[in-house]
Amino acid sequence: MTLLLERAPAPAAKTTPRRSVTALFAIAVLVAGYTGFRSPGEWAATLQAVSLTDGFHRRFLVGTLLKPFGHDYLVFEVASFAVLGAVLVAVTLAFFHSRTESRRLLIVAWLLLPTGGYLFHEVGYFDQMLYLLLFGALWALHRNRPVVASAVMALSVTVHEVALLTVLPVFGFALLRKVPFRRACTLLAPAAALGAVILALPPVAPGSIDKLRQELSTTDFAYRVDALNLFGRTQAESWQLYSITNVLLYLLPIAAVVIGGFLYLHRPTLAAAVPAAAITAPVLLAFGGWDDARWGFLLVSNFVVVLWLWLGRRELKLRQVAVLTALFLVLTHVPMPYFDGYAPRGLTLVTPVEGLP
Repeated sequence: MTLLLERAPAPAAKTTPRRSVTALFAIAVLVAGYTGFRSPGEWAATLQAVSLTDGFHRRFLVGTLLKPFGHDYLVFEVASFAVLGAVLVAVTLAFFHSRTESRRLLIVAWLLLPTGGYLFHEVGYFDQMLYLLLFGALWALHRNRPVVASAVMALSVTVHEVALLTVLPVFGFALLRKVPFRRACTLLAPAAALGAVILALPPVAPGSIDKLRQELSTTDFAYRVDALNLFGRTQAESWQLYSITNVLLYLLPIAAVVIGGFLYLHRPTLAAAVPAAAITAPVLLAFGGWDDARWGFLLVSNFVVVLWLWLGRRELKLRQVAVLTALFLVLTHVPMPYFDGYAPRGLTLVTPVEGLP
């Protein structure tokens, strides 16, 4: 046996979605966009100004690429919406290239969950770039170009170090379904090693934060000082600013729901350990920061991507669809508050008020 994980069976299946499912997908995209659409916030724009040439050793890839275009807000806005648009294109291609209704309906469900609106609300955050790189790596892997896929994933850790606990585990799961264990480890090694080096280095060179503050002080948007302060704090100092326990208490019920659903669909064998770990890895982000809703978004997104990969050409049985539907209904009740005082838009034209006593 050369592969660690089982492959999905390959029965003959339709290659084009029914019109009703396509209509559901279009509605889901529109609802998600209406619910969460916003312009990139000052926090995201500030972090997109961070570059390697300015002495920053983490989260520098996007800022390094954008640096020749200056620090005007329009530059960051265009780049943010370009990445969001590319993610939507990738999701759309995944929908239409899926050979089963189960895969297509899974994408529709993800868009209708709070995660759909959160995707649009998160415009400008590096999470979208991470998943865009993951989709590119999965495409390269599908085209039998594993070295290219490995290089793409190595880039992901230079976008944001949370790649080590989000997209990299998913890529590892995909590798183990495609190549033998030793080959998979070899292909994962560049990203893991580069991530370790980035975490071992000081986040920023001395004086770089003050220098960037001076540059951003003349821009046309109010940059976030607290975003730059992230690079000057140790992890121990960050832990003093929030409750890890509270973040875990938010994430663990979500993890229990998604992993329970996956293990119902997948036989709870040793082979389930890798996809289960890829799904739940974002829970460990509780030790990295206080963005609990954001970590919840990444947790559910990892679940959907892993399940999409695992399904392959499988069609879910009726009882499996029922369980998965119940699972998603539970997830609709998960609060996923937005940043910067924003809130999801309601679908009604007016806000209801309490009746008279």
